[in-house]
Amino acid sequence: MDLIFSHLVTQNRDAFFAKVRSISNQLGVDPNWLMAVMWKESRINHRAVNTISNATGLIQFMPATARGLGTTTAALLNMSNVQQLDLVHAYFRPYRGRMRSYVEMYQACFFPISIGKPDDWVFQSSTLSAQLIARQNPGIDQNANGVITVATFTRYALRGFSADVLQVLTNQTNQIKTKLSMNKTLKTITIVCIALGVISGLLMLYVQLKKK
Repeated sequence: MDLIFSHLVTQNRDAFFAKVRSISNQLGVDPNWLMAVMWKESRINHRAVNTISNATGLIQFMPATARGLGTTTAALLNMSNVQQLDLVHAYFRPYRGRMRSYVEMYQACFFPISIGKPDDWVFQSSTLSAQLIARQNPGIDQNANGVITVATFTRYALRGFSADVLQVLTNQTNQIKTKLSMNKTLKTITIVCIALGVISGLLMLYVQLKKK
């Protein structure tokens, strides 16, 4: 099955899609989530540059982010779309296991500390005020109230998609959550079984000691 927005990739198509799938598998996410994040950030254009912030590439790497990954925005601009995916992978790797939906993957891209926070949590940090974040991202703070909450960001993250794409993202999110829930249940059952085995062994030892 084709990935969403695959028609926007015009260079190195086979290699690009193969790497998107490989990266997603290693990150434990659905490849369509990654395609959706790249569409929101750059329309999957590895040459995209924000003339104000100088954010560059598929997921709009900020200059400081690029330096943290051992490169520069100038170097990113000279990479192919496939080469840039290596940096995309490197960026998301620390959040493996925490991205349980497309929205959470987009949160990892935009403001990682917001992952797992309640809907009314305000995007801010010790170095970035809520007002500054909202002012720099008017497209997200559409009600212009000077703050961006998790609920506000979620609405933005899902905005602009067709009904078909939303259905793909929603269905796959539910499948991932179901799988994670099953894995957690199986882990709990395993722990209980081990505990029961230990208790059973102790009881048998106690019975043997009593006979002596």
